[in-house]
Amino acid sequence: MEEVTQSVEFAPKKARAFQRIKRRLLKHLWLVRIGLIASILLGTFLFIAWTGFVFEKVGVTNYGKVISNFIFAPASKVKSLGGRTNILILGKGGEGHAASELTDTIIFASISHDSPKITLVSLPRDIWIPEIRAKANSAYYWGKQKIEGGGLILAKSTIEEIVGQPVHYGLVVDFSGFTKIIDFMGGIDVDVKRGFIDEKYPIPGKENDECEGDREFRCRYETIRFESGIQKMDGATALKFVRSRNAEGEEGTDIARAKRQQKVLLGIRQKILSPTTLLSPRKLLSIWKVVKSSIESDISADIGAVFVRRVLDAREEINTFVLAEELLENPPVSPRYDNQYVFIPKAGDWSEVHKWISEKLQ
Repeated sequence: MEEVTQSVEFAPKKARAFQRIKRRLLKHLWLVRIGLIASILLGTFLFIAWTGFVFEKVGVTNYGKVISNFIFAPASKVKSLGGRTNILILGKGGEGHAASELTDTIIFASISHDSPKITLVSLPRDIWIPEIRAKANSAYYWGKQKIEGGGLILAKSTIEEIVGQPVHYGLVVDFSGFTKIIDFMGGIDVDVKRGFIDEKYPIPGKENDECEGDREFRCRYETIRFESGIQKMDGATALKFVRSRNAEGEEGTDIARAKRQQKVLLGIRQKILSPTTLLSPRKLLSIWKVVKSSIESDISADIGAVFVRRVLDAREEINTFVLAEELLENPPVSPRYDNQYVFIPKAGDWSEVHKWISEKLQ
């Protein structure tokens, strides 16, 4: 009975002690609140100052608008139709590669403003375009020959005819910048679905080498190998992975090549969004400088901020496709197509492709 009485007496003592501590904390709560507000304001100031410094370093003067667009991602600030903005992504060989202005990578990217989703559709470079009497990968080249900036204009209008969707913006990536970006990030991880060997990968600069009379011109090529599974790739390796076109079997097709290009794009995105890149001002500055020097685009920095935010929001909601082979056919080589290997629409026009693209965007 004595133990019970002591326990009952002890309980109110604990309660009173707790109340005294609580009153003391509440008495100074205003100090805590002020400290918290001050910390938030200081943090915001330092963030704006740091981003302003970074943007000035890379030549972006309207960084206030860039930050605002990144935070709020206003759809009203960008061109769109039906809640979607479409971007044409092209990859060209650049200096040191044969046919440096041909865009062997052609990707139609559609960003949804109604939901966090992005759709990527790769198009074969060998699609025949009667209007320019050439393949789709040469539209950028021929447009560039006509007027300054005409490369993107003609390429965008050409792809619009194929996909049946407006192309609001475009960008062209030089492969030399592509490799530098990957190297600055410390390489990327790529899931190689099928391993392959390409014994005729062209060596840049040796396209016209006579190989001391070798009729097979073997000195112009090197053998490259990729094993199946997750592979760590530097810039040069990733470039070979996306450009290889002479492997035996399924990996020797343009369709497989387009899928490999998408895998590398997703690998770059994943690495850029990793803490080791996002939290490294040095890496971000280096990447931006390379991007600025090796990408041609009609997307300004403030408009690009909206798209960057959309990419971050999409996370895993990125759907990738390659234009279905069953919608295309490979006609016999003939003078009608300048004796080239080409693809044409099986239906005789692009109506079935338009329908297929529309379904994928749903």
